[in-house]
Amino acid sequence: ERMNDATQQRLVTILAAAIAYLITQYITDRLVDIPEERGIKDDAVEAILKGATTATATILASVLVRRLFRS
Repeated sequence: ERMNDATQQRLVTILAAAIAYLITQYITDRLVDIPEERGIKDDAVEAILKGATTATATILASVLVRRLFRS
């Protein structure tokens, strides 16, 4: 049975949040040195990473949901 669009969108949102959390943990633990005193450059890098992480997680979640439920 085909899942309705609202349910599918909720599933994408939940899955994207989980994927974003995992990506953020990986990046923070392995790739980012957090300075003791943050500057504007650190804020800009954080914003760019958050945007890229959110976009990547949403795309991955959408692809996974589409493949799982073949709408």
